[in-house]
Amino acid sequence: MNPKTEWVVLVDPEDRPLGTMEKMEAHRLGVLHRAFSVFVFNSKGHLLIHRRAHDKYHSGGLWTNTCCSHPRPEEGVVDAAQRRLMEEMGMRCQLEPKFSFVYRADLDHGMIEHELDHVLIGYSDVPPVPNPEEVCETLYIPISELEADLEDHPEKYTAWFKICFPEVLTTLLHA
Repeated sequence: MNPKTEWVVLVDPEDRPLGTMEKMEAHRLGVLHRAFSVFVFNSKGHLLIHRRAHDKYHSGGLWTNTCCSHPRPEEGVVDAAQRRLMEEMGMRCQLEPKFSFVYRADLDHGMIEHELDHVLIGYSDVPPVPNPEEVCETLYIPISELEADLEDHPEKYTAWFKICFPEVLTTLLHA
């Protein structure tokens, strides 16, 4: 087994583990697996978003939430989100799980996202130090500007971000 090979946890719709699969195979086959999406806000209430590096295996160059990925087998969602926030954005902050949802989206390069996505929210005024292999641009953006841009230019954003961002706003309004 190649130590650089990444594995995802296959789950049922109730997030019960069913096994593991190599990440790229899971995305080629569209098999339901566990994922997470992190949303970090600053003290002004602006959301930290980023543009995925252009050479990512899917959705390259698209804007999305602060960071996202998959827990490794035997890794908890919060620990995985903390790890990935440091790997992608070079920052740390406390993250709180808020909700999860299942979605399926056909993407570029023949990839299929079929994920049970755990959404976590954090707060930080620390500027990110993005990993250029993962991120080509970052921006703390006011929510009203982001909502307007999503409405006018949805093609600039990842499939999962367009699905879960409205729910993040609803969750924050009802907190």
